[in-house]
Amino acid sequence: MSLHLHLLRHGQTPFSRDNVFCGAGLDPELTPDGLAMANAFAAAYKSAPWSAVYASPLRRTVATARPLCDALGLKMELRDDLKEIHYGKWEGKSVEVVDREHHDDYIRWSADPAWNSPTGGEPAVAIARRTMQVIEEIKQRFNDGNVLIVSHKATIRIILCGLLGIDVGRFRYRLACPVGSVSVVQFTSEGPLLKALADRTHLDEKLRSLRGT
Repeated sequence: MSLHLHLLRHGQTPFSRDNVFCGAGLDPELTPDGLAMANAFAAAYKSAPWSAVYASPLRRTVATARPLCDALGLKMELRDDLKEIHYGKWEGKSVEVVDREHHDDYIRWSADPAWNSPTGGEPAVAIARRTMQVIEEIKQRFNDGNVLIVSHKATIRIILCGLLGIDVGRFRYRLACPVGSVSVVQFTSEGPLLKALADRTHLDEKLRSLRGT
């Protein structure tokens, strides 16, 4: 047996549907379709032997984790370090508006988000540091079994970069993470092994085909 870490992105929100920046500075609820994604994940995965469920404390992640926790009677472990990137002055704005209002910052961030942050926001290296603290906590607690982390698009991709040895500055261009998707990493004697990336087979065709990111 070995530890399997499941990284689930929250379900659809109005901001993901409209493809605008939504980080730790915004706290929207799930849309009805987003809630359907959460319920679909719970229905598909409730028979697995889960050791723990960790989640970002933002409403969209808590609502995504809740159906599985309720089905299994598991306590939800909330960790601030699993929150989404802080987008600063970009929160709630489209790419086009950000590019117009904060052009130089946007160009620098697009080229290397590891060390360049959104205007008034957070660089990817800071997210890597805080999320790895949670990963280490999980590894200390569990030698094997299944642990679920419910988090956010940038955060999950940065975690995966850190675990798989991918340059964190490439997180936006190397790994997909659509809403409602789950990625799985197995911790082996040779190190972390990616078993699944952005899997959405638990969602029906309607949910998989929704617009947005």
